[in-house]
Amino acid sequence: MSDARKNIDTLIAQLAEQGYIASSAIATTLYIAQQLERPILIEGPPGVGKTELANATAAMLNKPMFRLQCYEGLDESKALYDWKYSKQLLYVQVLKEQLQEILDGAEGLSSAVERLHNFDDIFYSERFLEPRPLLKALQSDSGAVLLIDEIDKADYEFESLLLEILADFKVTLPEIGTLSAVHKPLVILTSNNTRDLSDALKRRCLHLYIPFPEAKLENQIVQSRVPEVPEALRRQLVDFVHSVRSFDLKKQPAISETIDWARSLLLLHSDSLSKQLVEDTLNVLLKYEEDIAMVTPELHSLIKKSESGLL
Repeated sequence: MSDARKNIDTLIAQLAEQGYIASSAIATTLYIAQQLERPILIEGPPGVGKTELANATAAMLNKPMFRLQCYEGLDESKALYDWKYSKQLLYVQVLKEQLQEILDGAEGLSSAVERLHNFDDIFYSERFLEPRPLLKALQSDSGAVLLIDEIDKADYEFESLLLEILADFKVTLPEIGTLSAVHKPLVILTSNNTRDLSDALKRRCLHLYIPFPEAKLENQIVQSRVPEVPEALRRQLVDFVHSVRSFDLKKQPAISETIDWARSLLLLHSDSLSKQLVEDTLNVLLKYEEDIAMVTPELHSLIKKSESGLL
């Protein structure tokens, strides 16, 4: 076994200790990203563990995680930096009080303006800077995990803002200049594929697509999160969820919903699925009434199918 394969297997085990069951493809991409210091763009349907991977990675590395939740209209004042206006106003007040002392001895208007000009850089300097998640990650003394969540909800203009950060791990602030990362953060971007991302953004990232897991992997995930669920019930409910995902639903049940359903069945002291039990708890698994109405007539056959996997 190569050293790289051993390191990837170690990553899988370390992520499992944080409650994240990673496939070989996920762990391999994470390993390459760490070694090459490249961002990861994770795409896939909602609820497959994209954000949770960032949380588990930060916990595994014992580094702070800075999360930027994207939305339409997001700009640099919310994502990158802003100014501490109240502190600047206090500085202006102090400057007014010291103005006579500052201008004392100045000969003429040009000399006075020159003296005042020396204070411009203080007014817009790092001491008055209010860092937002992107800048906080770059300035972290111990390194960090930077999660840019649901980048597909942001505008193309915001993608352009990210390009310098993702390529060189530095950012240029007009009032100050270029600030480089103290330690390069591990950057993870997530997308639910609600729109196409720019080629420029994708070129700067390693691409990882996380689909809904296979039954075997989802079984392991449920076991790690809800270990009290009996094995037979766990296998049955996972098979049932996978069958439900074959329907043309408005929202496919995510892994998080599978886990919530497992916890609900455990709370109800269930040891197997029955038609009445599934009818009473289907709203935990499915979030839209039309989806529930579509699945409900097929419950008997779905339960029978999930039971056949136990034989």
